[in-house]
Amino acid sequence: MGGGPGGAGGGVNSQSIVWAAIMSAFAAFGGILFGYDTGTIGGIIAMEDWLKNFGSYDSSIGYYLPTNDSSLVVSILSAGTFFGALLAYPMGDIVGRKWGIVSACVVFSLGVGLQLDTKWSTFIVGRVIAGFGVGLVSCLVPMYQSECAPKNIRGLIVGLYQLAITIGALLAAIVLNATKGRLDHSSWRTPIAVQFAWAAILGGGMMLLPESPRYLLLKGRVEEARKSMGRLLTRSPDSPEVIDECNEVSEALQLEQAHGSGSYLDCFRNNEDRNGFRTWTGIMLQGWQQLTGINFIFYYGTTFFKSAGIQNPFIITIIADVVNTAMTIVGIQLIDRVGRRRLLLIGAIGMCVCEFIVAIVGVTAGHIQADNSVNLAAQRVLIAFVCIYIAFFATSWGPVAWVVTGEIFPLSIRAKSMSLSVASNWLWNFGIGYATPYLVNKSTTGINGVKTANLGVKVFFIWGATCVGCFFFTYFFVPETRGLSLEQIDLLYRESSIIKSVSYNRRVRAENLHVASHVEDVAEVKLDKDSQ
Repeated sequence: MGGGPGGAGGGVNSQSIVWAAIMSAFAAFGGILFGYDTGTIGGIIAMEDWLKNFGSYDSSIGYYLPTNDSSLVVSILSAGTFFGALLAYPMGDIVGRKWGIVSACVVFSLGVGLQLDTKWSTFIVGRVIAGFGVGLVSCLVPMYQSECAPKNIRGLIVGLYQLAITIGALLAAIVLNATKGRLDHSSWRTPIAVQFAWAAILGGGMMLLPESPRYLLLKGRVEEARKSMGRLLTRSPDSPEVIDECNEVSEALQLEQAHGSGSYLDCFRNNEDRNGFRTWTGIMLQGWQQLTGINFIFYYGTTFFKSAGIQNPFIITIIADVVNTAMTIVGIQLIDRVGRRRLLLIGAIGMCVCEFIVAIVGVTAGHIQADNSVNLAAQRVLIAFVCIYIAFFATSWGPVAWVVTGEIFPLSIRAKSMSLSVASNWLWNFGIGYATPYLVNKSTTGINGVKTANLGVKVFFIWGATCVGCFFFTYFFVPETRGLSLEQIDLLYRESSIIKSVSYNRRVRAENLHVASHVEDVAEVKLDKDSQ
């Protein structure tokens, strides 16, 4: 039978692969929205005019932003993304994957507009609303990509979302550098307003793309699904290739619906499809990605490098951004070659080793001495292993977590389970972003004093320990899905254990197993239900 996005055959012809890849890859532009915002807020809150407008004043240090306000303004976006991700289910299943992304761009633009105001409360509300839009996008984009991308390069396509996040951060650095010297509101309003362009490009482009054929089949809109599948395969809606692909998806959906109604309760029910196991895998995977500690570097890295006595900490932060982007490009090409499970295991080990080295060197030799001198060799080790740590993340847990989350759920509960999983990411993102200053910073005294844990570089002991957890979680919870269609992944969960998933994966691809061979089971299940 014909291949194609999610098909069970050997793939589609090269022309179809290129066109399907282009259409599904464009959706990755949604990562720009989050990456750019993350990259801008750290620079904006350090700008003189922004501090004069929103900060506090102390005669000894001038205008500054108190620790509690700093934590709030940086992390509040993630609070909005949490609720946006949760509501991605009704948006994705009622409005559709395509129009859900377009609607999210409108919401995001509203939030950006509010951030141009000079009132603190309006600025914070704007960040919450913008975060709501980002949360919707972060769930709907990988969902759309995984349902439309050719199976043999699905990992690369979905991984482009993480690449877009890193590119967004680099673009933010460029814009901030161009406006940082201005002494009026345009210094911070310009970087914020640029985000209108990203939303317009993503929303406008999505209007021209087809809806996910799997979503249309889920809603029983067969003719529209064939037209959409035809666009992806560059074939006529009535061609055998398109009909075979649609039949394959319909058969898988029929089997899923025989085992449940697709409700939220079904997301956590451990039936034959192992829905509960799959949902908890997605929720925990996104949480572990945040617990690698990567956002400590990108939210507060400049402060960390400065506290370690490193000169030009801003330059080191830019280097970290470049390493992240460059290694993400490498990583997304490895996803479909090396495999999801293996990359996650390798990444967890690599990050763990690097973080323990950073912690040990920082505690023993990397801190500033009593005479304000520093150990240059120790500083170079810190910088080197922080960059190596980022490289391991960028080639593994950065893109792979999004890929796995986008493909492990059955169609009947995909929108609900993905929304829960992505919401987990943003909940941990918010918690870590808000708590980090209180974990790392030194305590302050006076009327605005704040008591903190003052861990400094010791926080890397925590991140190293969590990476140990990442390794064991991957070993017992994450299967190898490389090269399988979404319907074949359903078979893997029904017929294989996680630890043996690598060998089962090879068998599925070698024997070209597909869900059609199990359709007879559906009839038997229905007969059993009727007899009861």
